[in-house]
Amino acid sequence: MRTLRIGLVVAAVVVAGCGLAPNNDDRTPQNDATVSSDVVTKSLQDVERFWKATYPKVAGGQAFQTIKGGFHPYTERTPPPDCGGQPFEYQPNAFYCPDGDFIAWDAQQLIPQLQDNFGPLLVGVVMAHEYGHAVQARLGGTDQPTVVLEQQADCFAGAWLADVQAGRSTAFKKPTAGQVDNTVAGILMLRDQPGTPALAEGAHGNAFDRVRALQEGVEQGAGKCAGYREGNLQVTEVPFSTREEAATGGDLPYDDAITLLAKDAQDYWARTFPTLPGGGNWQQLQVEAFENGAPPDCEKPDESAEGAAFYCPAGDFVAFDNSDLGPKLYQRIGDFAVGMLLGDLFARAAQDRRGASTSDKAGQLAVDCLAGSWTNDLLTRDNQDNQGIRLSPGDLDEAVSALIAFGRAEDNKGPSAFDRIAAYRKGALEGLGVCV
Repeated sequence: MRTLRIGLVVAAVVVAGCGLAPNNDDRTPQNDATVSSDVVTKSLQDVERFWKATYPKVAGGQAFQTIKGGFHPYTERTPPPDCGGQPFEYQPNAFYCPDGDFIAWDAQQLIPQLQDNFGPLLVGVVMAHEYGHAVQARLGGTDQPTVVLEQQADCFAGAWLADVQAGRSTAFKKPTAGQVDNTVAGILMLRDQPGTPALAEGAHGNAFDRVRALQEGVEQGAGKCAGYREGNLQVTEVPFSTREEAATGGDLPYDDAITLLAKDAQDYWARTFPTLPGGGNWQQLQVEAFENGAPPDCEKPDESAEGAAFYCPAGDFVAFDNSDLGPKLYQRIGDFAVGMLLGDLFARAAQDRRGASTSDKAGQLAVDCLAGSWTNDLLTRDNQDNQGIRLSPGDLDEAVSALIAFGRAEDNKGPSAFDRIAAYRKGALEGLGVCV
């Protein structure tokens, strides 16, 4: 029997607006590792506190047995303990070893970089995920596909995060909305490469599904997570359908992406706008791409992406920065990040044209849901004639990455990344009818 290491896989993804290089300061790598390992240890102790109180509720009253094999940082030169006889090969990873009942993590690269780039709360969530695997071993529910186990661990991590948000943590103060958004941005890195089949050995899930699992834990608690099974877990991860698609990552050339996605959004709203309350015949929406930070004149624009894109109610057109924002979204995330930008702008126009607000929290979430409804159309339409465009593996991840890139919550004002991604996901999975 092969001993299983259950851990994280880090995808090389850059989120616009969030650099991945470590902060430039005078700390040495050794000091970084020491500081980060201290955060890890405190996080794991807090997660244990959480499970001592929570486990009996999901295990029929049984008391929780804490990890017996300890917590172990490792580096290239100092390997972790033996895990079932598997040879050690250094990787920037974190894992739970059921054979030795211990948690190990890379203190050289992974944890210091995650903390530098996304903050200590993400480190806590990563450790809560690994401890979630220890909980699975104690519950005896490890006979599921890896993708189910990984998302269940994400969900367990979300249940712990809700406890932190409630102010019960011994390791973290109540996080701000901005800190939670930074954590979600970091989670976008911890996902499978696009095109990984959901049932492949070692599959963890795409970011679209992993953020959903984390959010279910936050909102519904560990009891929801404990019920995860292959038959009741919605998984959107799919493989590439052709070699050509795999070779390109499914991305259209930038100019083609702008042209084809804008036309498709235009056609979608022409078909669906008459069905909305307050809708009617859809008038062609003008799309203006401006250069060098010189947008067209507009009185009181309805802004997105921190002002680099907007819908102009007075002129009834949308505009975006084609020299900076558009190319960066495409280069750093992918073609459907551009699609998410256009989807957001068209949704703002739809809201305004039907006399609904986009400026308050409910209005913004409606915009995100409406943008998701176009994604749903792309996902579910019949493309057997091979005409038009369709989504490829990774596009849903690109969409949620773009939502993070458009701007994060500050000072607990406005909807959080969790709120916005949930609204988008609802529209993407259930369609236009759930958005109004």
